[in-house]
Amino acid sequence: MSEGMDPIDALLAEVDEEELPPPAERKRLRRAAKLTRARVAERVGVREETVWTWETGRSEPRPPQRGDYARLLRGLAERFPAPAPAAQAAVQLPVPEVFAAAPAPEPSAPAAPAVVMLDQNPDGSLLMAPPLPCVQCGQPSVYRAQGMPMHLGGFCRPVAAAQAAPTAAPAAALPEPAASVAPVAAPRQAAPGTGPATGPSVVSRRTSSSRPAASSRARKAPAKKAAATAEGLSDWQAAAAARFPAGPLAVVDVASSGKALVAYLADGTPAATAPAGRTVADVVEWALEVKLGSPRLHRHGKDGDALVVLTDAALAELGLPPIGRDEKKEFVQRLGQLPKTHKAVKQIEKAGWLLTQRGLGPWARVYRTPEDGKRVCVQLCIPGWGALASGGWQIPEGLDAAGLARLLGTYATRVLTPRGSTAVSGLELVTTLRPPTKAVRTESGWTSGPVEGSRPKTAFDPAPPEVPDMHPLAQGREPGDALVTEAWDWFRELTEQEQVAPFAVGLDVNMAFLAAAGRLTLPLGPPVRVVDPVFDPKTPGSWLVDLSGVEMDPLLPGPFTADGARPTGPAWYSTVKVAYAIELGATVRPTEGWLRYEHGPYLDPWHKHLRQAYLDTMAALGVPIDLADRDPFAFLDTMAGLKTTGDPAELAVLHAIKQTAKGTIGKMRERPRGHGYEYGERWAALERPTWDPLMRALVIDTATVNLHRKLRKMAHDTGLSCFAVLSDCAVFAAPGPGALDVLTKPDGTLTTSLRLGASPGMVKFEGSRPMAETAKLIADGANPARHIKTGGVVSDDE
Repeated sequence: MSEGMDPIDALLAEVDEEELPPPAERKRLRRAAKLTRARVAERVGVREETVWTWETGRSEPRPPQRGDYARLLRGLAERFPAPAPAAQAAVQLPVPEVFAAAPAPEPSAPAAPAVVMLDQNPDGSLLMAPPLPCVQCGQPSVYRAQGMPMHLGGFCRPVAAAQAAPTAAPAAALPEPAASVAPVAAPRQAAPGTGPATGPSVVSRRTSSSRPAASSRARKAPAKKAAATAEGLSDWQAAAAARFPAGPLAVVDVASSGKALVAYLADGTPAATAPAGRTVADVVEWALEVKLGSPRLHRHGKDGDALVVLTDAALAELGLPPIGRDEKKEFVQRLGQLPKTHKAVKQIEKAGWLLTQRGLGPWARVYRTPEDGKRVCVQLCIPGWGALASGGWQIPEGLDAAGLARLLGTYATRVLTPRGSTAVSGLELVTTLRPPTKAVRTESGWTSGPVEGSRPKTAFDPAPPEVPDMHPLAQGREPGDALVTEAWDWFRELTEQEQVAPFAVGLDVNMAFLAAAGRLTLPLGPPVRVVDPVFDPKTPGSWLVDLSGVEMDPLLPGPFTADGARPTGPAWYSTVKVAYAIELGATVRPTEGWLRYEHGPYLDPWHKHLRQAYLDTMAALGVPIDLADRDPFAFLDTMAGLKTTGDPAELAVLHAIKQTAKGTIGKMRERPRGHGYEYGERWAALERPTWDPLMRALVIDTATVNLHRKLRKMAHDTGLSCFAVLSDCAVFAAPGPGALDVLTKPDGTLTTSLRLGASPGMVKFEGSRPMAETAKLIADGANPARHIKTGGVVSDDE
């Protein structure tokens, strides 16, 4: 009707725009009539996504389609009148002073908790807008409450209750204090612990309960046990949490007066006290006095050391040099530590403290062993020397000391107190959740015993086929006699049907390696060589077998090689790939194997812990785990705007969690670093119990097999086969530039082979490019999956 509209009529229609019902009412009317968005879009002459934006209030119809849409809504409104308005659910938040309009109640009447409603879109999702300072904490927030910027949770500390006024002040002039309630949607606390003494616990679902002082030890113990039970903590968890009332870390800066140091705890609040001295030793002593640290994550594990971050201003105040090239006056990053003759190092030693072999560098450990034999240690993080400039960290520019404390405190709460790079922290998390030993009582006293499900404390060498070429066991190894496991880097020529498709669309698997590690059977003991073994899919190991005869789809990458090519003869494969060959119908006869008869789901606690940290962070960014199931369009829209509307600190935590998962797996086959290494010699990483290339191979192979299995099902469900894969990103030819153009089956429903969602193992939209541009990349010998996100340059994620 609107196609042939006269230009003058169109202009008049624009002037005489008909009033439309609110977006929520538009959606209600369509649903009441049992009309799909696609059908409305077809009749009005727009795309389905456009109707969705009209119903969510993200855009308004324009002439000439506005007139057709208004006429449709008017007719529907006559047939389906609006019901009585229902009460809207409210979100309870601490009420800042700007909302306190009512006078304070009488002292005898207890004040009811005030309710503040976060602004919502018509579909019920929270309204997001450009970041502005939160009215509660002053940090940027994309959420609104009554139009005012306010945090949903995670990085917000409620405004402190109004202090008692002098007795001379009239009572009527006092503002009503804000109600104290738990933070909304606060992500799970990874380690049991209490918040800093000066503020609430950081990013915790549990509200810190007040514990009245007992008049005797007999009364205090039951009270502590009852509080622990109420918070879901066991006795050992409650005891561990009580040891560190100040939280896991502090960021030390120079006070605004310039005359003293100030320390910000993990929730960004200033500590009750600050280091009084002017040396590193004074800061270390203060950290122990206020009881910084983190509780153990395993009953038989160890508590985490305190972390103290020194800002650039504090660095100068403590007499430490800035970064530079002058070895006498500056910290030289190439050397990695200050010279042992530097006065700062001498001050530490003079105070009775010691430094590890890494010395005083970006991530330094200062320790000593008291008379009782229990070592005390404080770790220093010095961003001015490059501690947070790389290694998986992406700290937002211009972040102040309080903001840095909140950021690192959130990572510490959800994952682990940082120990260096995110990879180092991830590997530390593995052994923290799976400690190698525990105390065992014997007839002669206490001794050390193994922990079930953990790897031994002493490292053991892997099998010769599994090690990299520079390993001593690889010297003299025949070419091709190695287990080669790398993520996919594959693409093929386009079919005729794919060439005429207008777009290439990339889908990326969320946290693919992390998802693969859950319940995966991994080695716990040394390898045993077996000749002509009978294959057992439950025994992790390396198998020499010929898989060249396995039938495969020529349109999909082969699952047995990194380049997706068909194997050409016998080669070494992990248990995962041999088992998948049998699933594809092959008959396998291994001629040799290096098998691990001691095995178990070693990384399962690590997987669960990091997975929850990832989900909590996504939820804090406005992407709950069920958003894609409830509304795929809302999920895609939210993900597309994440980097522009998301809280910068939460985005930095999300990036760090991703790099923690990826870096942990890489550390299991860490190669020699630094100068002075000679090919064929051992290197320091080999002495770690977690250095095991087979563990890395099993995780990567599981991720590869999982994706290949989904791609096969995808081709069956939708008729679409990917033509390029890079690691966990697959590229398809599509009629449109969106993810749903790939994931929609012929019957109009979404496929579950590649499932859209935020959870690890599900997929998200990676990017799309015109097919003509993609075809040119293929002609030039470039993998289109490497460029699907940013076009001409490689994606930051690769």
